[in-house]
Amino acid sequence: MNGLRHKARIITLQVLYEIDCSEHNATEILSRMATEQNLPNEIADFVRHLTSGVETNRKKIDETISKFAPAFPVKQISAVDRNILRIAIFEMLFDSEVPFKAAINEAIELSKHFSSDASPKFINGVLGSVAKHMTDQERSGTTAQVDHP
Repeated sequence: MNGLRHKARIITLQVLYEIDCSEHNATEILSRMATEQNLPNEIADFVRHLTSGVETNRKKIDETISKFAPAFPVKQISAVDRNILRIAIFEMLFDSEVPFKAAINEAIELSKHFSSDASPKFINGVLGSVAKHMTDQERSGTTAQVDHP
């Protein structure tokens, strides 16, 4: 399933990128990509889950990016990096099935293949800070949600 989830994350990145750049409808993009790429149901379902989760929680996810990358306004982060961060932060904050390390590692791999040479370090730094903050909150007995200003 790991290979399938990795492929689903790649497709999710493509879907979110298209939404970000063109404001096309997510359902239409997913339907087109599923047909064009002849996606198995389990991949298409996971892409839907990730895309829907990111879109539903986008405001909180973007606030989290802003909090942990304050020198980089979300709109000024490259569309690829922004959406890699959105997928990983969704999985870390809202999808308890994915361990932090797995979400971070997947995000770094996506950035190595689809972004600039500096991106893996940036992605790792932001997500590492999110994970540390959440782990510190869990240790102190508070909820694992990220506090927003």
